Amino acid sequence: MSDIQNRHSYFEAPRNHAPERHRHEALLSPALRHGRIEGGQKLTLDEFRAAHKYNFLDDNVRAFNAEVPIFVQWDDHEVMNNWSSSKQIPDVYKVRDISLLAARAGQAFHEMYPMRESIVEPGRVYRTLNYGPHLDVFMLDERSYRGGNGPNLQTSYGPDSYFIGPDQLAWLKRALLNSRATWKVIASDMPLSLIVYDDATNKKGSEAFAQGDGPPRGREFEIADILRFIKTSGVTNTVWLTADVHYAAAHYYNPDKAQFQDFEPFWEFVSGPLHAGTFGPNELDNTFGPEVKFVKAPGPDRQNLPPSDGMQFFGHVQIEGKTGRMTVTLRDRADVALWSTTLDPKLG
Repeated sequence: MSDIQNRHSYFEAPRNHAPERHRHEALLSPALRHGRIEGGQKLTLDEFRAAHKYNFLDDNVRAFNAEVPIFVQWDDHEVMNNWSSSKQIPDVYKVRDISLLAARAGQAFHEMYPMRESIVEPGRVYRTLNYGPHLDVFMLDERSYRGGNGPNLQTSYGPDSYFIGPDQLAWLKRALLNSRATWKVIASDMPLSLIVYDDATNKKGSEAFAQGDGPPRGREFEIADILRFIKTSGVTNTVWLTADVHYAAAHYYNPDKAQFQDFEPFWEFVSGPLHAGTFGPNELDNTFGPEVKFVKAPGPDRQNLPPSDGMQFFGHVQIEGKTGRMTVTLRDRADVALWSTTLDPKLG
């Protein structure tokens, strides 16, 4: 078997849990992300298409796709690492217009992962997935509407501090309020309280919501707004699923430990990567009171571990039809259950 056919053998572990559904971030080959394309090519539409097609050469990926439904989100590596409107593209690139690159990447993304079109906004990624009486999933887009990556220290909400953006925020509130499902799962591209630097080497700039301890600032105003809305509107049983940081973790958000306290307690589960270097753990911001209940990461002296080291992670969520109880399990590439919790729904 060729190297390409072997490289994604870890897909067998999540495939073992079919027909249960899995949240799955769209993948690009790490070799194509950090090698040929990000090394100075033209970044044409065909090159973006090729980055997706490369993965389909693998037998395990094709077998997984044939058996397990995949619902994708749009994030940075569909274009390039940590891209936003403020992205400074190095001189080695032949195309340095981030808007043009994002448009090309977006076309390739939608060609490879078709989804129902929005009449209001063609190409829109955020949407609701209805799974019957017990589950609605709200898929967010935290890339297309954000302001440029920067210090993220604004003291009032405005275009520079947009992350989800006003229109998507209003949609999310309506969708949560109208949901009749037992569980409302919010699929967020980025974690709420883990600090992700735009410039990781120099620990500068903000790529996600969090930027450090204290009251809400910058992009955190949107999280404070939605958490307050969930509480005051009586929306129950919300759970956040996220990825991006290349390790596995479970966070319990406790208002008694938070700087901003106007919200009901909730869980956030972090999983990944599926086939990329493993990093972490990241610094934690105390604005919303996260408590680390589980973490598996390499540690500060062992960053960017290769997939062959085995620290590749995925999450599995199961809901009992009779009781509505939700069990969340974080697993590794060998399908070992690393940590699990069962949540009882709040009724009424």
